[in-house]
Amino acid sequence: MSDCGELLIGQLEFYWDYHLRPRLDGLTDDEYQWAPALPSWTVHPDETGKVVLDLEEPEPSPPPVPTIAWRLVHIAVGCFAVRHSAFFDDRIDAPMFDPRHVPDDLPVTAEAGLAFLDHWYGKWHDAIRSLDSEALAAPLGPKAGPYADDSMLALITHLNRETMHHGGEICLLRDLYRAGQETT
Repeated sequence: MSDCGELLIGQLEFYWDYHLRPRLDGLTDDEYQWAPALPSWTVHPDETGKVVLDLEEPEPSPPPVPTIAWRLVHIAVGCFAVRHSAFFDDRIDAPMFDPRHVPDDLPVTAEAGLAFLDHWYGKWHDAIRSLDSEALAAPLGPKAGPYADDSMLALITHLNRETMHHGGEICLLRDLYRAGQETT
């Protein structure tokens, strides 16, 4: 594996093992679905009973403030599941932004959310950890749409940033939730 690949995968592992995942222990359903402001985006059953992740296109300005549930599912789906499905799973032959890459089992509880996140992190991690230098440097190809010429290293860099960005927000929301509970 190239030095860059080792550094990037090591960065994700360190962040996951020592920063984000330990901070998620003890997450409750109330925290998971807590709306820090209104309007707020979350994960919930729609009118048909299918669990959905709130999104609006185009995104309103300013956008709603997402819940921990939304951010956690965004990491699991947007960073790990969709990319794993597009680049490492041959069951769906479609560009990475095709909605068929989104898992059907979005979680509405904290326990299910953490299991979902752990599952998709593990699949993404194991897939990128198995790549050699050549595979890490190769262009993503047509499945990446406008990013076809970008390398897997570029994708890993982007997803690490997204994971750390939203992970930090989750940790802050947990701090704010806890502080709010202590003052009531």
